[in-house]
Amino acid sequence: MRLQVTTRVNQEFRRSFSRFGRDLFLQLNPPFPPVRLLRFDGMQPGDEVHLELNFLFRKEIWISVITELVETEDEIYFVDEGRQLPFMFRSWRHRHRLIRQGEQTLIVDDITYQGRIKLLDYLLYPVLKLQFLYRRPVYRRWLNNG
Repeated sequence: MRLQVTTRVNQEFRRSFSRFGRDLFLQLNPPFPPVRLLRFDGMQPGDEVHLELNFLFRKEIWISVITELVETEDEIYFVDEGRQLPFMFRSWRHRHRLIRQGEQTLIVDDITYQGRIKLLDYLLYPVLKLQFLYRRPVYRRWLNNG
């Protein structure tokens, strides 16, 4: 399954990318499930992010590895791929795109995932969509120039 959520911010794209990091990452997590950051290396290829997700009666570990970082004249993107995922996922690939739009930036969360069973793909979609829509005001708060 593929999910995309786009957010426009009033900040030049290279400056927006410079604000991506541990602090922004912590702000982007929605209230449920509660997330505890165990490790955040950064956004360079080979860097890892380790999370503990608390699903009330069960805690799950999520480990992603940064597999790509590409910078062009008009776009910067990095990719995280799930190496250890919560019980409901078989695969996860998230491309974080920052695209130049004049003096603004278009942020595109471009996610490809697969559930453990096909039905989960469709059940997870609205949940994931809401979780990534949650990011829009956070991106704007952190990145807008004003």
